[in-house]
Amino acid sequence: MNIAAIGVPGLIIILVIILILFGPRKLPEVGSAVGKTLAEFKKATKDIMGDDEEKEKTTVTPSKTIETDKKDIK
Repeated sequence: MNIAAIGVPGLIIILVIILILFGPRKLPEVGSAVGKTLAEFKKATKDIMGDDEEKEKTTVTPSKTIETDKKDIK
């Protein structure tokens, strides 16, 4: 089941249920808490992805090529 499959009627039903459960006075607090949670989750995932990229940069080292003069080899 895809989240996009909910549609507008499904979102309206969910919002009405939330409004009934928490009431109009608590709704802004609930929305704020959800927003802060999502922002913190995004920040944490960016930090994790940044850590992975840094590890890749430090573990992968370019191979050095040794340049020799052809005259020295003969």
